[in-house]
Amino acid sequence: MPSLAIQGSQWGDEGKGKITDFYASKADVVVRSQGGNNAGHSIVHHEKRYALRLLPSGVFNKNVTNILADGVVINPWALLDEIKGIKEAGVNDFKLLISEKATILMPYHIDLDKARENCLGKEKIGTTGKGIGPAYEDRAERTALRMGDLLERDYLKKRLYSVLKIKNIELAAYGAKTYDPEELYKSLLELAEELKGHIVDTSLFLSEAIKSKKKILFEGAQGAMLDLSDGTYPYVTSSSPLANAIPSNCGLPLDAVDNVLGIVKAYTTRVGEGPFPSEIEDLSLASAIREKGHEYGTVTHRPRRIGWLDAVELNYVRRVSGMSYGALMLLDVLTGLEEIKVVDAYYLDGKKIESMPSNVETLLRVKPHYAIFKSWKEDISGVSKYDDLPKEAKDYIAGIERLSGVKMTMISVGPDKDSTILLKELL
Repeated sequence: MPSLAIQGSQWGDEGKGKITDFYASKADVVVRSQGGNNAGHSIVHHEKRYALRLLPSGVFNKNVTNILADGVVINPWALLDEIKGIKEAGVNDFKLLISEKATILMPYHIDLDKARENCLGKEKIGTTGKGIGPAYEDRAERTALRMGDLLERDYLKKRLYSVLKIKNIELAAYGAKTYDPEELYKSLLELAEELKGHIVDTSLFLSEAIKSKKKILFEGAQGAMLDLSDGTYPYVTSSSPLANAIPSNCGLPLDAVDNVLGIVKAYTTRVGEGPFPSEIEDLSLASAIREKGHEYGTVTHRPRRIGWLDAVELNYVRRVSGMSYGALMLLDVLTGLEEIKVVDAYYLDGKKIESMPSNVETLLRVKPHYAIFKSWKEDISGVSKYDDLPKEAKDYIAGIERLSGVKMTMISVGPDKDSTILLKELL
């Protein structure tokens, strides 16, 4: 049963879109298992750049079945806009299945998300304001609407009227607008007409695909350090981006995933609030890397915070997620630097510690220790073989592998799908 999970191994924006696109061309099924339209990823396809938010990356291959699984929170209005956008760009022939168990992200979730962030002020989490957290809260509270509800008109109306009794009280408490249930119900019925042909039992479909030995790619959203339990809580997302959460998010058994490919940026970035031990304090250097790597949010366009690669963090993610291999991204961005640093140890109150503290206040006190590597001057963007990389680049890759315990099977040296050195085939 060939299957591969793509997992972001830092704080997101590692370059998952490119690697997912690379493997999507080899897959029969591409699955998005969690997150929502807060998780944008850029894909370069036929020299055009697309910013996908909800749609799986296999939409560019007409032979691939794309799935939004149980664990995804779906803003159906945003999904239809995204479908319209790629169709207008010439991508018309794709297959999309949506889990009937997936949670519907409603307009009031967005309102609550923004209202809460405004209320927190300087202590805000730094969400994208897309309503992801409130949608996941409703799922846990059992007040969520699900995509399958769109197929049952009477039940949908009953659920909506019941839920809005609670939500309108919450909205009013924040001074936000409240919703007329009949108007919202009519809007949902219009959505149902457009999406009903896509809503199915995706767990059953995936089970049959596994039995038929189809090649299945599970694409991740966000990064491991934004995991709700194992990330830098509370500055995290509202679901688990870890590969070991994929089976439960898809209605599959534990052995559904054969290999886990962790996507590792050659440096580290973070968007929003929260601790970031390897953040570069030299603002001019951080700015230069940001501009060269185009480090701005796909969804929010916010400038990303820039840091050195953190091997302590990678070791931690490997341990908690079962990451099998790594894909090293944006190596070309580091060309021409005076030196490159990698965090090889943490010190807390003067003592070396072996792992990442779970408490953010403790993590903020951590002092990183760095291993220093030489950079290279040669342009590596056209390199297609590992042996043709400069010695300094190979030394850097070997250093990351030694310090993190993660074996790299892919090296990205440019934004295009073909600008990739493949060392081991995984799908």
